[in-house]
Amino acid sequence: MDVTEKVDMLPAAPGVYMLKDGEGRILYIGKAKNLRSRVRSYFHRSGDTRYAVRFLVDRTRDIDWMVTANEKEALILEDRLLKMHRPRYNIRLKDDKTYVSIKITVNERFPRILVTRRVRRDGARYFGPYASARQVRETIKFLRRIFPLCVCSPAEFRNRRRPCLDHQLGLCSSPATGHISEKDYGELVKGAVMFLEGRNTELVKGLKRSMEEAARRLDFERAAALRDRMAAIESMLEEQSVVSRRDRDRDVFAVAEAGGRLVVKGLFVRRGVLIGGVHYELRSSGLPLDEVVGSFVTAYYRGERFIPDEVIVPVPVEGGDAAARWLTERRGRKVEVICPRRGERKRLVEMAEVNARSILGKERDEAAARLAVLEALGARLRLGAAPRVIEAFDISNLGDEAVGAMVTFVDGEPCKDRYRLYRIGSRGPDDYAMMHEVLTRRLRNADEPAADLVLIDGGKGQLNMALRAAAELGVTGLRFAALAKDRPQGKAGRRHAAASGPGERVYLPGRKDPVALRRGSPEDLLLMRIRDEVHRFAVGYLRRRRRRTVGSALDGVRGVGVKRRRALLERFGSVEAVAAASLEELCAVPGMTRPAAEAVHAALRRCGEG
Repeated sequence: MDVTEKVDMLPAAPGVYMLKDGEGRILYIGKAKNLRSRVRSYFHRSGDTRYAVRFLVDRTRDIDWMVTANEKEALILEDRLLKMHRPRYNIRLKDDKTYVSIKITVNERFPRILVTRRVRRDGARYFGPYASARQVRETIKFLRRIFPLCVCSPAEFRNRRRPCLDHQLGLCSSPATGHISEKDYGELVKGAVMFLEGRNTELVKGLKRSMEEAARRLDFERAAALRDRMAAIESMLEEQSVVSRRDRDRDVFAVAEAGGRLVVKGLFVRRGVLIGGVHYELRSSGLPLDEVVGSFVTAYYRGERFIPDEVIVPVPVEGGDAAARWLTERRGRKVEVICPRRGERKRLVEMAEVNARSILGKERDEAAARLAVLEALGARLRLGAAPRVIEAFDISNLGDEAVGAMVTFVDGEPCKDRYRLYRIGSRGPDDYAMMHEVLTRRLRNADEPAADLVLIDGGKGQLNMALRAAAELGVTGLRFAALAKDRPQGKAGRRHAAASGPGERVYLPGRKDPVALRRGSPEDLLLMRIRDEVHRFAVGYLRRRRRRTVGSALDGVRGVGVKRRRALLERFGSVEAVAAASLEELCAVPGMTRPAAEAVHAALRRCGEG
């Protein structure tokens, strides 16, 4: 049946539709209040004529749909199908590891204040996300001067016998050693939470009442401490940007689009104060803006994140009421999805839009600068064109354990979807054989697009191994280069070499001497960045494998079950620390006998030597 005939069969009811290609792969999943009307707008000749939409329609060979009872059910079903199929043309937000949040573990007896990049359903309170990790750490440092909360791990807390250095600096009230009661510590936590929620006026009033009460009791030391907290908060209030007269939490979104790129900017307003924002850079799908914004809102709040009183969007979203009901259900309190036409909310959207356009312009300028660097690198290495896709390889080994890593840079930026890790079967410390094995495995994978430049971390020998692997597989047209290994390593070495000498030295096929880049030039810094990234990736993988190896050795130790294993990890904090502990330290762990300690000590020593 022709796809246009299927369009006419679609019901005029709410539901979810799936556009598929000729091989049955799902290209796009969408929801609609009226399935027939929405999908027909794509296929009708007088409908959407934008190139991206026409391109999607031209690839569509089949349509599936599911009817739901209402728009809210359609939204939930769409969310489930997107997680399952991850279609190419839908908006896919990366997780917020880029952004940081402040976490207060209110589910613990003595809550801690932490910086985290993951928001989980664990009973803790999360605030954010914030774009700058440095600013978040400065905020926590400021907050701990006012409300000295602890930051140590549960294991450190249990084993603490005397106050830590933070306590001496006035950053921790040391509840682990009994320097503060649970009730007084709870007051500190309450104050920190109120501060992060933006309830500063209420917080200052409460501190003033407590200060006056302490003064009446002649507890002048406590009154002075409360006075200092109040003064610090009032000083901070003077620097905050108040953008709303209404005491509500709002997330404000706006969109800017140009040159096939799309930026969504979000501003976070908490209790009328602008506390920060995030932005997402996406490929423009060419789909209607209301559909893009609706899909973004669904994707954005899909994870574990704070849901405000109001979600303010730049255009009316089809199914906005359903999205509001879905968010209300998730939050447990009423949430509104609003497209303002005038007033305070409209001005917030305009502010977000200005930021989005600024980011788009900045990205355009940075992309042009990166391309200029790649063109200069291509000219210096005589590649004939800018190497817009660069793959770099490195080997990391320790003893008999060896791994390989590949990182990919596209237009001068890491493309982590194309990072690869390799377990190496070659035995013995033979760097050449290991590089040959890794390159052979990579070049055999014809499904991966070819790179403009393949960088090998090594010298002439590694470069020859790469050329040999390509020749054996009959691969032609690839450009290879190797980065010399004898460049000074580490910060001290680089500082020493910065005053004189060349930058990265690049070996090329058919040339006896390496090409020396000017130290500190953009091309030199780019290759240094790529080298450091592939080295970090390889070493990180090797360390994870070593940890798993050591962990498996601990699991198999005779006489050490779940309880003893947990006691060891709680006492020392990590398997590496257990391996480094002396026999006497192992025996001192509660529940450990000397035979069990000797078994652990021997097993981990064998594992470390292997």
